[in-house]
Amino acid sequence: MPAPDVENNPTSETPTVYTTANGWFYPNHPYGAQLAGPDGPLLLQDNHLTENLAHFHRERIPERIVHAKGGGAHGYFELTDSLSDLTTALPYQKPGYKTPLTVRFSGVRGELGSADTQRDPRGFSIKFHTEWGAHDWVFNNTPVFFIRDPNKFEHFIHTQKRYPDSNLDQNTDSTMVWDYWVQNPESLHQVTYLFGERGTPKDWGAMHGYSGHTFKFINDKDEITYVQIHVLADRGFETNSDDEAAELNGASPDDHQKRLFEQIKNGDYPTYTCYVQTMTPEQAEKFRYSINDLTKIWSHKEFPLRKFGRIVLNKNVTNYFEEIEQIAFSPSRTFIPGIEPSNDPVLQSRIWSYPDTQRYRLGPNYEQLPINRGKPFEKGSGCPYLAGNFQRAGPGAVITQGSKPNYIALGDRVKTLDSKGQAANGYYGVVSKEAEVEALKKQERVAKIQEHEKILWGKQSYYQLQGLSELDLEQPRALYTKVFSEKDRSKFVNNIVGVASNISNPQVKKQVPQYWGLVDKELGAKVANALGVDYEYLSPEEYPQKIGKAAVLSG
Repeated sequence: MPAPDVENNPTSETPTVYTTANGWFYPNHPYGAQLAGPDGPLLLQDNHLTENLAHFHRERIPERIVHAKGGGAHGYFELTDSLSDLTTALPYQKPGYKTPLTVRFSGVRGELGSADTQRDPRGFSIKFHTEWGAHDWVFNNTPVFFIRDPNKFEHFIHTQKRYPDSNLDQNTDSTMVWDYWVQNPESLHQVTYLFGERGTPKDWGAMHGYSGHTFKFINDKDEITYVQIHVLADRGFETNSDDEAAELNGASPDDHQKRLFEQIKNGDYPTYTCYVQTMTPEQAEKFRYSINDLTKIWSHKEFPLRKFGRIVLNKNVTNYFEEIEQIAFSPSRTFIPGIEPSNDPVLQSRIWSYPDTQRYRLGPNYEQLPINRGKPFEKGSGCPYLAGNFQRAGPGAVITQGSKPNYIALGDRVKTLDSKGQAANGYYGVVSKEAEVEALKKQERVAKIQEHEKILWGKQSYYQLQGLSELDLEQPRALYTKVFSEKDRSKFVNNIVGVASNISNPQVKKQVPQYWGLVDKELGAKVANALGVDYEYLSPEEYPQKIGKAAVLSG
């Protein structure tokens, strides 16, 4: 089944007739305007002029608050290995299954006009245009993130943006971002990735994507498997040096978009292999960390990668605004029958937050836009059913569902399907005896799951008042001391100092080496020496008392 149809839209080669917005031909020159006389004032009745100007004033929509700068392409996903033992989710059942998709890559902090090559994590979002509806993966190019508490997100992002007084950003003065990081040391793992080589990727086509969050796969026995998804570029993860990235920021600020567009145009299609890491509920209970902690990874040795699919990007967009700027992703669209969210509080927050920001940017009917629309809402799409619901009207509504009632009317027989896409027992509001028995069995299974989740929540330390845990330091320390080479470690220090050297607040500048001292005492000393500040090493026990608690604490 094809992706949302843009092929019938006119191109520069398509013969067209110049018309007004309502489609009527305009018999005069498009540059002309109606005047009261040969040298007179403009006439307000010149609808052609006023409509053009009014539309021009509204050509821009609000940019994304986060992930504003980005680009993307179309392609397809192919299931190479079945996951039917783990989930009933229909796209992951039969090897050979293919579906079109659209990918958007983006920077986290940059504005719409920023350079796409600057040091920053990258978004890696995928919308699958399946015959059962839209299905999203909203990933990043690092397997962890800066926070594990949803209420910290807006604070963190504010520090990535411009100062309220000077309107300067962190490229000029990075005090705000370092001030946030040193007060919230659970960020260390992500910041270690950020200032390593992966902080400046060379190419979207040679960059990995990770779910970061833990998801639940549910199979046909209602058994839970915890999973994390990895999308690994077949070309490996290629990076720019700090100097190369800095040069491109000025010389070629759209370098990533240019590379992707030219690769696809020339037939050098980016490809990726999809893997899943799995963990049983019993393993989750014994896991050293919480599976609901977005700042931690799962060991590949303990939880090996299992291949299940491939992604190929083979088609450039026809219109950037229509297909990339208006595309809307949400983790809430990850969760189709057979896939459920974990209790990760950041994930739970994003499930609500993402659709809400799209309603602000694009309007309440943003999912009716062709690039976002679920294919079952389109007649003649070849999908196994025609979709219907009770959402109606509002700005931008193009799928009105005709004369169908917008409520469950008396005697209305609303057809439903089960988690396998098969006809359910009866219709909505009509429950069979078999369904009642199954519901009782499900209640028993839910009770067992609740007992299991009590154990998991006991492992989740995500409130700031609990202070700094040694568990927060193990993984960034291993990344720096065991994964990074000596050359990598040297570059790492230079990358940190290159950003931290413009800190305008002396106290914050002195705290940066103490922050890195938590990872490695000598690393902190190296950063202090390069920054030219005194170094007082703080142990993990001392750090929360002197620095690591946020300035505002609840009473």
